[in-house]
Amino acid sequence: MHVITTSPEHVTVTPNATMTGLAAPSRGSAELSTWRVEMAAGATGPEHCASREQVWTLTAGSLEITWDGGRTETATAGQTLVLPPDVLRRIHAPESFEAHVAMRADGVVTVPGTEGTRVLPWAR
Repeated sequence: MHVITTSPEHVTVTPNATMTGLAAPSRGSAELSTWRVEMAAGATGPEHCASREQVWTLTAGSLEITWDGGRTETATAGQTLVLPPDVLRRIHAPESFEAHVAMRADGVVTVPGTEGTRVLPWAR
């Protein structure tokens, strides 16, 4: 068993959001990574594709996700999104939101127009 306390080195700030790593292989988890996402109102993340299923539980605010060639869904605090792997998606914050995300620890993302895959540093 591991008790994990977040610290500044587990926080990644991008122009679009702040991710705080919770469980991850570097912090004692063998199979899963979990993290908290905070996104300010009006922010939009990059279009990307994750190699593993992700489960997003909104704890505050709301988000819009555009996926699967233009479908848009809205999730609000208290709701959970199950995002399938290998589906292009983009997340937008019509208002500030906070979500907890879970994914297999070996997941990576791809971004259209760039080569290769990207690891998620907060999930390692």
